[in-house]
Amino acid sequence: MPSDTSTPTTPPTTGYRSLLGNREFAGLYAGFTLTVAATTLSGFALGTLVNQQTRSPFLTAVSMYGATFATVLGALTLMSVADGSRPRRTLVSLQCVSLVGVAAQAIPGLPLAARFGFLLLLGFFQSLGTGTRMGLLAEVVPTTAYALARSLMNITSGGMAILGFAIGAVLLRYLSPQGVFVIATALTGLGLVVVASTVRERSIRLTRRPGLRQTWTTNVALFSHSGQRALLLNLWVPNGLIVGCEALFISYAPEHAGALLAAGSAGMLLGDLVVGRLLTADRRRRHAFTLRLLLAVPYLLFVLHPATPIAMAAVFVAGAGFAATLPLQEQLLELTPDPVRGQVQGVESAGRMTWQGIGAAIAGGFAQYLTPGTVITVLAAVSIAVTVVSRPQVVRARAVRVDKAVA
Repeated sequence: MPSDTSTPTTPPTTGYRSLLGNREFAGLYAGFTLTVAATTLSGFALGTLVNQQTRSPFLTAVSMYGATFATVLGALTLMSVADGSRPRRTLVSLQCVSLVGVAAQAIPGLPLAARFGFLLLLGFFQSLGTGTRMGLLAEVVPTTAYALARSLMNITSGGMAILGFAIGAVLLRYLSPQGVFVIATALTGLGLVVVASTVRERSIRLTRRPGLRQTWTTNVALFSHSGQRALLLNLWVPNGLIVGCEALFISYAPEHAGALLAAGSAGMLLGDLVVGRLLTADRRRRHAFTLRLLLAVPYLLFVLHPATPIAMAAVFVAGAGFAATLPLQEQLLELTPDPVRGQVQGVESAGRMTWQGIGAAIAGGFAQYLTPGTVITVLAAVSIAVTVVSRPQVVRARAVRVDKAVA
């Protein structure tokens, strides 16, 4: 009987330091960190540039999160490449394309239409890269360390977002947005070099021909499973609506937008640290519903247009609620067959990012006619409603997982 190649031969992982002792994980992690830093700087610079040129809340919000719209195209067409037989080569190739997309934004005088075009192209290939990276992650660390690894990557994402927004705000005082794009390009290129030099090829996989048919076959199976549908709904919609709230920060308080975005990222960092590192898997699942509520409830304060320190505190607390993705991702992984883990995780990530774009577009559209504070409050209320109404389906998804384990 062939050995399970998805389980690495590394020793059991009990902490972040042990994880980073795994050279391949360290490479994936470092490449991911640099990519997040580059994406944060690039997105903030583009949002600032669009706001300066158009003064449109809708276009500003879409420019910051517009790349997420294209991720759904990746999920629907070519996401099966995430489970192909040459994942390292695929990831390196996709990061090369991302490098070109980020570098294109640094071209002086580039029309906004072209900038949005590059943004969508970048989102498409980034979604495929995310699926490939997560598929590799599930192979280079033991299954028992998967949540810990995702926690560390989420913490890093929050930390780099804090630094990115803070540093971006400082850089834009001295540099043009094009100058910030150049820095983002350099970070993207460095991330590409790190991944190429540390991650080995993992060619012993099931022989599957990536393409539209394989992608659709797996997606149909994914969405026909009621438990997985419920988990995806809760991973996508509440998260996306709250990102829509964040997309209005530049319009809500232009002078303090960087501080508000950094506060949200700091809360996300703390939430992922506590939930991923200090809680057991069972406790994470028990607190998942509360965390999803925490994600939205503090934003109800924006109806009062609070002072900046109070708004920052509310955004910080809400940011901790993003840690609800960890227990939901664990459940989704348990319900997913090994040969399609990369694609399913890619679909999950692509859908979550797409809903972030949808949330930003909805927020920006309504902010054309209502005050940003009012729109933020309404989106938070809808997020709460979705979380409460869908809770029974999430509970049933957990029951399906238990039944399968017993069987």
